[in-house]
Amino acid sequence: YVKINKFVFLYFLLFIGCATTVSEKNITNDIVSNFIKNNEKNNFILINIDEQKLIYKTKFRTYTYPISSSVNGLGNKKNSYKTPFGEHIISEKIGKNLPLGAVFKGRKWTEEIIEPIKEKIDIPEDVITSRILWLDGLEDGINKGGDVDSKERFIYIHGTAEEGLIGKPASIGCIRMKNKDVIKLFNRVKENTKVLIYSKKTQYF
Repeated sequence: YVKINKFVFLYFLLFIGCATTVSEKNITNDIVSNFIKNNEKNNFILINIDEQKLIYKTKFRTYTYPISSSVNGLGNKKNSYKTPFGEHIISEKIGKNLPLGAVFKGRKWTEEIIEPIKEKIDIPEDVITSRILWLDGLEDGINKGGDVDSKERFIYIHGTAEEGLIGKPASIGCIRMKNKDVIKLFNRVKENTKVLIYSKKTQYF
């Protein structure tokens, strides 16, 4: 009798766990589907944290780039050093016509140019290079306003000195791209382009 009860209890826990996982995936699928549907007449960006990919969708073409999100995971709180999820826009484009590898401090070019590191080396400083696409959240209380404001957290899509780490989480909040890729994206997108950052492994709401 005791053995049967233990078996039933364990089966119940397994069922609940599976149901929760399916539910979370369905919620994320709905969020992504609704975002695509609402923006189907416009160009937009999807950032898939699970696959470490950025997809830029236009009416005629789809561009896919490898990225690197936060090593600390997803999260919208100030000082969390996590990548924020949800809907954003590109609020500002910074760095037009600067050379590949141009280094930014406070969104200003320092006149320094670096050669990106191709090896899988994590250097102490988070070097922002080549181009900046500054993100602004669109969802009050989630990624906009208060202590969850993506723009006030200085969340960017930007080039990095650590190109060898692209393809896996390595940043401290921003979305990193290879320098050549971020220049290509910068030249293709406009300000106010919608961006959705998501993961099927994260329960958002």
